[in-house]
Amino acid sequence: MKWTRFLPLVAATMLMTACASPQKPGDEEVVQGAEKKVETTKIPSIQLSDEYYKTLIPVKESASRGLVVTNLYTKYDTREVETGLMRLSQREYPTSDYFIQEGQYLAKGTVQNWLGRSNKTEEGLNPSDEGLTPEQRAMQAPMYLAHIVEQNYLTKTKDDKVTLGGISIGLALNSVYYYQKEQYGEYYEQPIDDSKLREEGRKIADEIYKRLRGRDELKNVPIVIGLYKQKANNDIIPGAYMSYSVGKADAKGLGEWTDIEEEYVLFPATDVNDEHRAINTSFDNFKRDVNKYFSNTTSVIGRGFYQNKEIKKLSLEIPIQFFGETETVGFTQFVASEIAKHFPNNILLEISINSMDGPEALIVRKPDEKVPFVHMYNE
Repeated sequence: MKWTRFLPLVAATMLMTACASPQKPGDEEVVQGAEKKVETTKIPSIQLSDEYYKTLIPVKESASRGLVVTNLYTKYDTREVETGLMRLSQREYPTSDYFIQEGQYLAKGTVQNWLGRSNKTEEGLNPSDEGLTPEQRAMQAPMYLAHIVEQNYLTKTKDDKVTLGGISIGLALNSVYYYQKEQYGEYYEQPIDDSKLREEGRKIADEIYKRLRGRDELKNVPIVIGLYKQKANNDIIPGAYMSYSVGKADAKGLGEWTDIEEEYVLFPATDVNDEHRAINTSFDNFKRDVNKYFSNTTSVIGRGFYQNKEIKKLSLEIPIQFFGETETVGFTQFVASEIAKHFPNNILLEISINSMDGPEALIVRKPDEKVPFVHMYNE
């Protein structure tokens, strides 16, 4: 493979390899677990950046592993519900002081039970639909809670042990309820109002908090709970966390709720508001120039990530139908050269160029860097 001014990504790959290898010098061995079940684990000596937590090695799988794919509509939500929870957890658990581990306290059966309706499963957190018609169920008692994500945050003690320092829970909520009026019939959809979603989400969060606090091992640790609004089943962008609350160690209940201003926006945007207009115009101009010189490209798709109404990251996917290697290289060079002309330099920009054969090139420009990094996969 050929690398073109892409040394930082090579270094990143080396860093990830270092984190994954139990044999690297400098990795620190510590003891994890209670006295009756002591395990030796490793803390990687290298941290990718202050945006990432160190992960203990070997990685422990989540006690409810696999449910996220089953319970959420799209692959975009299955990833963002977890990465978004890590992002908001940094407000309570700094990456410099905590290590992350997949959730170990909510078993698969527990999560499945909690996701059920209260009249159909033990401890179900979704509303009862007893005696309701499908239309009444959609209006009065839709399924609000789609999935529960758990993440554990650990700290190191003075005697070279790691102990649970906090827990984060992400509640994935449905923005649309899908139902059938008759068995094997057509599916209908009922949007759920945001205010109602927040209200029901907070009620569910309060109940989950009480259940977690009832466990001896979780009585004295902070608990973060975030409300995540997933998108409809045909969306190609993820949803986002709407708000979160923290129950401090020993607190009987959750604290005040804090709103989170994050969203993903699809470009080209059909309904453009003020904070999206500038990027949408830049995207349209970029796409126009690409199509002008390379007419055998197809649709270009952009996904923008906004925090507090400011764009932080823009990801572009460009499918191509070239048959020659020279054309692919030339197209990649052209796209890389057009970046500075069209997009502001204070955002993270990632461009994936793909063909029927798979990924062809990756272009990454970090904030405030003038020259992008370019990687050609097939050379």
